[in-house]
Amino acid sequence: MTLPTHLDSEARAASRNDFADLARLVRREGLLDRRYGYYAVKISLTLLALVGGCVAFVLLGDSWWQLASAVFFAVMFAQIAFLGHDAGHNQIFRTGRANDRIGYAFGGIVGISYGWWMGKHTRHHANPNHEDDDPDIDIPLLAFTRRQSGEKSGFVRWTTKHQAALFFPLLLLEGLSLHWASIQAVWHGDVKARRLEAVLLVAHLGIYLGAVFLVMSPPVAVAFIAVHQGLWGVYMGCSFAPGHKGMPTYTDKTKVDFLRKQVLTSRNVRGGPWVDFALGGLNYQIEHHLFPSMPRANLRRAQPLVRDFCATHEIDYAQCGLMTTYRHVLLHLRDVSAPLRATS
Repeated sequence: MTLPTHLDSEARAASRNDFADLARLVRREGLLDRRYGYYAVKISLTLLALVGGCVAFVLLGDSWWQLASAVFFAVMFAQIAFLGHDAGHNQIFRTGRANDRIGYAFGGIVGISYGWWMGKHTRHHANPNHEDDDPDIDIPLLAFTRRQSGEKSGFVRWTTKHQAALFFPLLLLEGLSLHWASIQAVWHGDVKARRLEAVLLVAHLGIYLGAVFLVMSPPVAVAFIAVHQGLWGVYMGCSFAPGHKGMPTYTDKTKVDFLRKQVLTSRNVRGGPWVDFALGGLNYQIEHHLFPSMPRANLRRAQPLVRDFCATHEIDYAQCGLMTTYRHVLLHLRDVSAPLRATS
């Protein structure tokens, strides 16, 4: 699927006014105001749970029951990464400096370069689902458009050919991919606070591996790392994929305004508070892309307002259940790779 290739000048002017109207409505409802109390409780409970898990980890010692704690830590790493995401969008504090400080801390806890992620994620928000400019659909082993699939060769062509079946298994490697990309970015000096990030990554690696191999015997330790890093990668991938994968893509030839670009390339996930918690607020992908600095706790209140606004202005607003979302993602991956299977 692709977005419409053009809008005439009159339509573009009206479109700019559309977003201005929506923004005024959102501000009038106070939905861009900081939620200090919410984040104070959220961060405190998350860190308390992490500390509790560390205590249980030590008490369990060299036991295969540590694989259960590996599942717990996979969930905790994802929840901490979500908080880092919020900090990166200035959702927690009013100033960028304060948000960056806590963002670096969260990145250090999970072993990700906050500076590298910020650069990548900022490009994604500016160009969601753009074939050339969105790093989130520039993944070597996968293709998200027919053009991308046609450019694959060798082993990558094989993985693309079977990408629908391989999608979830490949997510087992996502955690390691995040670590490796962070190390590369810091090593090559592609981040602003290179020394700080280097210290944080080295500290994370030393503490993580030191704790695992001091508490457990090598077989249990290796199994713990495999389960923890694999499930963390699956969790992260399953949280971010529903928002855009399978939605329309576009190129530089497409002339579309900010409001429609963000709405038409995004998908929301229906559900109650448990979905909000599990996906870290990313289930409100449309509202988040329109207003990235909106605190996570306000996204649920903004959702019906934005949905009704889109209905009034005849803008398609995509929303479905979590399992249906994954079905759309897999069907899209299968459709994109169909030409490769046809030529085999």
